[in-house]
Amino acid sequence: MKDRGKRICLSLLVGLALVAAPVDSARGARLKDVVDIEGVRDNPLTGFGLIVGLNGTGDSSAAFTSQSMRMMLKRMGINIEDGISVKNVASVIVTSSLPPFARQGSKLDVTLSSLGDSKSLQGGTLVMTPLKGADGRIYAVAQGAVSIGGFAQDGGGQGVQKNHPTVARISGGATIEREVDFRLNREHSLRLALRNPDFTTANRVVRAINTLLGEPMAKATDSGTVDLTVPQTYRGDVVGFVSRLEALQVEPDQPAHIVVNERTGTIVMGENVRVSTVALSHGNLSIRITDTPVVSQPAPLSDGQTVVANQTEVDVKEQDARLIEMQEGVTLGDLVKGLNGVGVTPRDLISILQAIKAAGALQAELKIL
Repeated sequence: MKDRGKRICLSLLVGLALVAAPVDSARGARLKDVVDIEGVRDNPLTGFGLIVGLNGTGDSSAAFTSQSMRMMLKRMGINIEDGISVKNVASVIVTSSLPPFARQGSKLDVTLSSLGDSKSLQGGTLVMTPLKGADGRIYAVAQGAVSIGGFAQDGGGQGVQKNHPTVARISGGATIEREVDFRLNREHSLRLALRNPDFTTANRVVRAINTLLGEPMAKATDSGTVDLTVPQTYRGDVVGFVSRLEALQVEPDQPAHIVVNERTGTIVMGENVRVSTVALSHGNLSIRITDTPVVSQPAPLSDGQTVVANQTEVDVKEQDARLIEMQEGVTLGDLVKGLNGVGVTPRDLISILQAIKAAGALQAELKIL
């Protein structure tokens, strides 16, 4: 029983750590790790480009690759008819993120993903590609030699591959050409967005900020938003004001959750999980059917024939089940201790948790991944 109980420890390690850890160190978090400032965020950039110089691993018959290459050559003063081969060229989607307060001339990392049937982007070079934002305006231009961090080789009906050869990356491959007009120091008020909306957490953020400033400058408008007025002494120095707020210690709160991944058998429980009074029984039924060939031979000099028959044995074993009663308000530690006493595995625990939830005795949200 002890050996079987140990098998569940890996899946519940995170949850047990929350129970065993001291309350202050487990719950305390910096304000910068709890909220985001509205307007201070990344902006996605996307573009369509061509990678040239491939060793015959480009798009074989993609019409858009041929068309894009003809248009590119036409802009360079070269007119070409249909029937162009594109085995050394591949169409890619170029993606990147424009960070907040990025300035012209700064560099961005870009990711390139094959759009056609290219086999590998190894050794290719991205031709100048404009990157646009959601508003359709160009914010950066990407170009440079690509790196796939691996390789792919075929030959003699066999092949070897390392990593993913149709996705590449260029470190610092894009140059910012346009800035997002957002000047933080001109703001007289800020809006803080909680990363995990919760009414209790929002209220604690408001109290922590107002206690620090000594006046009611912060107010929660809902479970995920806190409006904050910049004090007069910090007008024109909002960066210094935000820097002071970021170090504030806030105790985040969250609803009770149990996250279950059925594919891997992983179970993570929050510390606020509670179980109402419930009786739990667990047992396994094992049935084994074995066919054993039995040969029957006739007596010597007789006219009989050799016969092969199957002898079937059915063996049924049922594991002894134990009935455990969990009282009202059982904590995570009590729940784990009781289930370990039954001897369940992570796979069995998933079914048990679903049954307890269906019975209305699990005071937590059960999320199945």
